[in-house]
Order: sequence, then C-alpha cells, then structure tokens
Amino acid sequence: MAKALLAVVVVAVAAVLELGLVGANFQDQCDITWEPQNAKMTEGGDHLTLSLVSNSSGCMLRTKKQFIYGSVSTRIQLVKGNSAGTVTTYYTSSIGDKHDEIDFEFLGNSSGLPYTFHTNVFADGVGSREMQFRPWFDPTDGYHNYTIFWNPCMIVWFVDSIPIRVFRNHEKEGVPFPTKRPMYAFSSIWAAEDWATQGGRVKTDWTKAPFVAEYRDIGLNICECPGSGSGSSSSFSSSSSSTSGDAEDPACAQRCATSDHWYAAEGLCQLSDKQLRQMKAVQLGYTIYDYCADAQAKGRPVPPECSMPQY
Repeated sequence: MAKALLAVVVVAVAAVLELGLVGANFQDQCDITWEPQNAKMTEGGDHLTLSLVSNSSGCMLRTKKQFIYGSVSTRIQLVKGNSAGTVTTYYTSSIGDKHDEIDFEFLGNSSGLPYTFHTNVFADGVGSREMQFRPWFDPTDGYHNYTIFWNPCMIVWFVDSIPIRVFRNHEKEGVPFPTKRPMYAFSSIWAAEDWATQGGRVKTDWTKAPFVAEYRDIGLNICECPGSGSGSSSSFSSSSSSTSGDAEDPACAQRCATSDHWYAAEGLCQLSDKQLRQMKAVQLGYTIYDYCADAQAKGRPVPPECSMPQY
C-alpha cells in the first residue's frame, strides 16, 4: 500500500513539473517592481512581455506571495536575433542581508550563436556556485518551460521537465542551504554587456532595441509565508536591496518543512532513475562551466559540497 501511494505521489509530482502551471497568471499573482512602463500583460494576464529599451532601463516582475519550498514555473520565449549583452531571468530570492537565491539566467549572444543558461544558488549570502549550459534547442523559437523545485532535501532546475542540475542539502556538513528565508519569484530583463556575452567582448547593439522576452503562464505550487513582510526592491537584483535584517521566518520555515506537504513526500529527496539519466545526458553533452571543475583545474580551494553526493 505504501509503495502504491508513493507511486501516485511521484506521478502527481511529475505532472506538476511537466505542466508547471496551476491556474495562476501574472496579473493576479505578480507586481511590476521596476520600470513598469516596459512590461505588458495581455490575454487576461496569461501573456507577459518584458522589454529592455536602453542600458539603464529594463524591467522586473515579482510575485506577490513569499514562500519556503515548492515549485515555481513559467514558459519563456527568449529575445530573438542579436541578444548580445542582454540577460533575461527567472529566479527566486529572499530580501535583505545574507539573502538566499536560486537562479535561472539566460545570457544573450550574437545572432546565430547559442544562448548560455546560467544557474546559481545563494544561501546565507554565499553564492559562486555557478553551472552553465548550452541549450539543446532554440529557446527563441517558441516557449519552453523553466521550473525551480525546492524542498528541504534539494534544489532541482528543470527545463521542459528535464532536470539539468541538482544542489543537495548538506547543511549538516556545514554547507549553506536555503531553509529559513521566504523567497519571492522574480522575472526580469536587464543590460549586462560588460560581462554577459563572451565575457563582455561582444557588446549590445542598441539599434536593435527594444529587446523583448515573452512569458506565458506562471505556476506557483508553494508553501506560502503570509506576513513575512513585503520588502520592496526597485533594482533589477533583489540581492542589492537595502532592506535591513536577514528576513528569516522561523515559524514558516518550520511549518513548510513538515512531511505533510506534497514536495516533502517520501521519495522526493532524489531524482527518479529516468530523471537521473536525463540529467546526466544533459550535463555530459551541454555543460560549459562547472564551478567545482573550474576550482580544481585552477588550483583553487574546491568547495566542500563538490565532493559530496548531489543526486
């Protein structure tokens, strides 16, 4: 009976991650917190465009709800054509000092060259855990689903329901992991021609502006933290917020960590065999940067989690 119940849970979770969209839209669930004139919602809030019009004027959207753990998803069609120097994002972040953050960043490139998918995780203000990938499809040709799954055991980045990376909770071994600060989900587009494309060697062609990223639907299957505060952020990066304190919410963290939540079900502390095969194939064929391998190759101290199991 227990195995049968677990199978039902795993199938249900797979459906959530596959669809990622559970009856929410941008208009109802989000606010535009930076340069609202550069955002446009249509189709009753199911369709969103974020535009970058100059090197100082992009756009950012943020969910109204804060949460600890769950799944957040959206479908994105990235900037077409020459997108060099642009960064389109979909990420989660807390507000305040020692912030937590889970990143999808999409770094543009010259026409005909592939995007870079940049992932990172911050915990207790500690980041520099980047992994980057080349996409195995054209992310400017149609919409693709990007999902961040976060539970007490691990963080998983999904692209079209395929896991591309796992970051496991090794907090007991001294590795910071986000467990206590409520996060918002963000989407943004901004200019970063000093570093985003080939290390800044390729600059933005501003004659091609505006650069437009399109989003459809938003899925929030989360453990909400009501009353956690609404710390505002007017810049493109929540981590630069001047909000004081570290925005911890111990009561919500404790409530959201209990096993009665769907994302904390038995069996969801690791990938399925199919997911593991998918991820290993992506990482073998499309990884272009791994912070663990880079530290080892350059003789720098290797972060401790690099020698710990992630899957």
